[in-house]
Amino acid sequence: MHFHRIGALLCCLLAAAINLSAQEKSDAATIRALELKWTESYKQHNIDILSSLLAEDFVITIEDGSIYSKAGYISHSADPATKVQVAELSDLKVRMHGDTAVVTGAYHEKGESNGKPYEYHDRLTDIWMKVGGKWQVVASQYSIPSKQ
Repeated sequence: MHFHRIGALLCCLLAAAINLSAQEKSDAATIRALELKWTESYKQHNIDILSSLLAEDFVITIEDGSIYSKAGYISHSADPATKVQVAELSDLKVRMHGDTAVVTGAYHEKGESNGKPYEYHDRLTDIWMKVGGKWQVVASQYSIPSKQ
């Protein structure tokens, strides 16, 4: 009789592990979709969507080491002097840690700023947290890959 209880307990633990794995895959797919939504919103200067994706204490560190808060990033994103023609993500990897997701990948942007063309290729790390049932990005880091 004791073996039946152990067997039942093991079955319950296995079922819980399978459900957790399915939830992590679902959350990872959600995060991937939110990354794409963020990129498109930035390209289109859609401040309302951007604002909803960023946590109030959001912070971003960009290529030159400058750090911006949510308000600073939103202000930069709304600048009509910058016209983003290409904004694309690649090589995205999402790692789930409960209600936190770590995203790494590559980013390519091309456009015009103050009438001058620009283009850059970056590596990125984004940290998303689920608070109150809603995923928001809390931190982001962009860096220029070293040339070797």
